[in-house]
Amino acid sequence: MDTHLEKTTDHELGPDPSLLIVDDDGPFLRRLARAMESRGFVVDTAESVAEGIAKSKARPPKYAVVDLRLGDGNGLDVIEAIRQNREDTKAIVLTGYGNIATAVTAVKLGAVDYLSKPADADDIFNALTQRPGEKADVPENPMSADRVRWEHIQRVYEMCERNVSETARRLNMHRRTLQRILAKRAPK
Repeated sequence: MDTHLEKTTDHELGPDPSLLIVDDDGPFLRRLARAMESRGFVVDTAESVAEGIAKSKARPPKYAVVDLRLGDGNGLDVIEAIRQNREDTKAIVLTGYGNIATAVTAVKLGAVDYLSKPADADDIFNALTQRPGEKADVPENPMSADRVRWEHIQRVYEMCERNVSETARRLNMHRRTLQRILAKRAPK
């Protein structure tokens, strides 16, 4: 039975199972790399934007999992570098600071999905192997009304190029109120 599962996994991954994982959380990176190797990927890892870009230029991967916020910059720079070297890469962006504006940017740069941490290996595998046009399952716990409001504020804030005064004006909100909202973590 294990042989059948391996054949199915190989079929889902295609002839090139190369995967680049870029994350500055060392223990998470190693756990995820082991989990993806056990699912049939040939894994390479990087712990910084610079290392991720260098590895994507040396051997552009078919698959990529990239953390959004890295110690030396933005993971979207790695996605962009991968896309310049290989257009058919399926890239997933991981982040602990999810907001819709960043997700939209990630997709425009070529990411196929955007997952919030902590994402488990099954979620990541499913996102990477999802066929074009296939719809993701509806989440069991959809966003709360508070989270939807927070996401909207974040989107407007990003559209205003992170200008608090302009964002407050567009949202018809007091600047200090907006600053307090922006200083808090995203609601569940």
